[in-house]
Amino acid sequence: MSEMSEKYTFDDREKSKRSQNEVLFNTREAVMKEAGEDDAALEHSVNVRLANPLLGVPFDKLQEDVNEFSATHGLEEYRELLFKGALCAQAQATGDYDAITVLNEEDRLALREEKEHKWKQPFQLYWLCVCCSVAAAVQGADETVINGALLFFPKQFNIGSNSDRDQWLTGLVASAPYIGCAFLGCWLTQPLNAVFGRRGTIFITSFVSFASCIWQACTNTWWHMFIARFVLGLGIGPKSATVPMFSAECTPPLIRGALTMQWQTWTAFGIMLGYVADLVLYHVGDSSGIKGLNWRLMMGSAAIPALFVMAQIFFCPESPRWLMKKGRYQQAMRSFLRLRNSPLLAARDLYFAYRLLIEEEKIRKSRGPFPFLELFTVPRNLRATIGATIVMFGQQFCGVNVIAYYSSNIIKNVANTTDINALLGSFGFGVLNFLFAIPAWYTIDTFGRRNLLLTTLPFMALFLLITGFSFWIPDDQSDAKLGVVLFGIMAYSCFYSPGFGPVPFTYSAEAFPLYIREIGMTYATVVLWFFNSVLAITWFRMQEVMKTQGAFAWYAAWCMILWLLTFFFLPETKALTLEELDIVFSMPTRKHAAYQWRMLPYYFKRHVLFQKSARKEQLFTVDNSIGKA
Repeated sequence: MSEMSEKYTFDDREKSKRSQNEVLFNTREAVMKEAGEDDAALEHSVNVRLANPLLGVPFDKLQEDVNEFSATHGLEEYRELLFKGALCAQAQATGDYDAITVLNEEDRLALREEKEHKWKQPFQLYWLCVCCSVAAAVQGADETVINGALLFFPKQFNIGSNSDRDQWLTGLVASAPYIGCAFLGCWLTQPLNAVFGRRGTIFITSFVSFASCIWQACTNTWWHMFIARFVLGLGIGPKSATVPMFSAECTPPLIRGALTMQWQTWTAFGIMLGYVADLVLYHVGDSSGIKGLNWRLMMGSAAIPALFVMAQIFFCPESPRWLMKKGRYQQAMRSFLRLRNSPLLAARDLYFAYRLLIEEEKIRKSRGPFPFLELFTVPRNLRATIGATIVMFGQQFCGVNVIAYYSSNIIKNVANTTDINALLGSFGFGVLNFLFAIPAWYTIDTFGRRNLLLTTLPFMALFLLITGFSFWIPDDQSDAKLGVVLFGIMAYSCFYSPGFGPVPFTYSAEAFPLYIREIGMTYATVVLWFFNSVLAITWFRMQEVMKTQGAFAWYAAWCMILWLLTFFFLPETKALTLEELDIVFSMPTRKHAAYQWRMLPYYFKRHVLFQKSARKEQLFTVDNSIGKA
C-alpha cells in the first residue's frame, strides 16, 4: 500500500466509506425498491451512470482503478495526485471533502477558493477563451461589411434595381455564407474535429475565412461573389460550432457560461469593427483601373481577425477532453495543469472526465450505428435538441440580423439621408451591441440563461414595433422619423446583446451530453445558419410586400412566440457541471411545461405585486447520491 494510503487510520477509512458508499448504497436500494427496479436496471440507467461514475466505488477499488489508470496511460508520476483527485471527484456530489484526510491544507485551500473565488482562474484559461473567440469577429465583421458594401456593389453588378429579380438576387448574395454554413459547412464540424482536434479545426477554418474574404473582394459578377461568399460559409460553420464547444470543455462550471459566451461578445466586437471599416473606407476612390475599390476593401477587411486567430491558436492548450478521447492522456494532463489553479483540481477533472468517457463509450456502443438519430430518439437528447432548436432559431427570428445586415439600407430609406449618415447610425448599433454584451459576462451565470431571455424578449418586441411603426410618421417630419427609427434600433440592441446574443451558443454548447456533443452542436449551428440565410434572403422581398412596418411587426410577433417557447420548454442550465445537466434534461418536457403553468400566479405575485411572502414550488431537487431528480 502506498505511503499516502497509509496516512488513513482505520477509523478515517471507515468514516470515508460510510459517508461516500454505505449511505449511497442504502439510498439507492430504497429508490430501487420504491421504483421496482433491480440493480442491473439501475446500473444501465443513462442518467445514473452519467451523474457521477465514481459514486459507490469502494475505497480500495478506487485506489486499484487509479493505479491501473496511471500505469496504463503513462501517468505514474501523478499517481498519488490522481488518487487524491479521484477521492475529490467522488465527493463532488455531497461536497464532503472533510472526510478525505489525505488532503493537505494547500489542497483544501484550492477546493475552497474554487467555490468562493470563481473568477480566480489561470491567465491561460482566459487567454484561450478570449483569443479563440476572436474567431467570431470574422463572422461579425462580415455581417456588417456587407452592410456598407451593399450600398455599392449591387449597382456595379446590375442587380441594384427594385425589381423582384434583383431583390431576390441581392438577398441571395448577402445570405451566401449562411447558406454555405447550413448546407455544407456545419456538417464538416465532426470530421474536422475528429482528425484535427479543436485547435486544428479552428486554424483551418480561419484560413478558409481569410482566403474567401480576400476572394470576395476580387469578384466582378454577382454569381462569382455568391460562390466566394458560399465558401466563406465553409469557414464560418465549423468554427462557430467548434469554438463554443472548445470553451465549454476547458472551463469550470461556475464560470463556463461567461467564458463560453465570449463567442458572442467577439461577434459583437466584429460587428462593430465591420461598421468602422465601412466608415473608414467609404470615401476611398477608384484607382489603377479598379472599380469599386472602397467596397472591395470593406469586404477584404473581414480577413484581418482571421490572421490573429491563426497566429495564436496553437499557443493555447488543446481541449483535454478531446485529447482523452484520442488516448493522449499525458497531453491531457498537461492541458489541465495549464487550465486549473491547482494540480489537485487538474487531477480531479482529468480522472473524472476519464471515467465519464468510459460510461459514455458504453452508452455509445449500446446505441445504434447512426448517432445523429439519437438527437431525436433518446428522450434526454431530444430535450436538449428542443432547447437548442428554440434558442438557435430564436437568435435569428428575433430579427437582429435584419438590422445587422441591412440597417444602412433601412436608415437610408427613412428620409433619403446620405450613405455616410446611414453608416453612422449603423455604427451606433454596433457599438451598443458590443457594450451591452459585457454585462452578460456576469449575469449569464448568476441571473441564468432562461431568465435573461424571459426578461429581454418583451422589450425586444416593443422596440421592433417602435422601429417599424415609425415609418408611418409623415415624410415632412423626416428628422423626427429618423430619430424614432434610430432610437428603436439602438434600444433593441441594448436588450438583444445581454439576452439572445450570448445565450444560444452558450446553451447549445452545454446542453448535449459529451458522447454526442459534436453532432449536437453541428445540428444546432445548422439550425442557426439555415434560418439566418432565410432571414437574409427574404428581407428585401418581405419589405416590399409587407412594407417596413409589417416586416418589423413580423419579427416582433416572433419575439413574443419565443417568450412562450422559452417559458414552457427551456430548462435552466446555469452553474451546473456538464454531467449534472444530464439530470436536468431527464425531466419530461410535459412536466416542465405543466410546472411553469402552475407557477404563473407565483411569478405574478413575486415580480409584479412584489410580494416577498410568495413561495415557489420546487420542480425537482437533485439527489446527487443516486443521480436522480
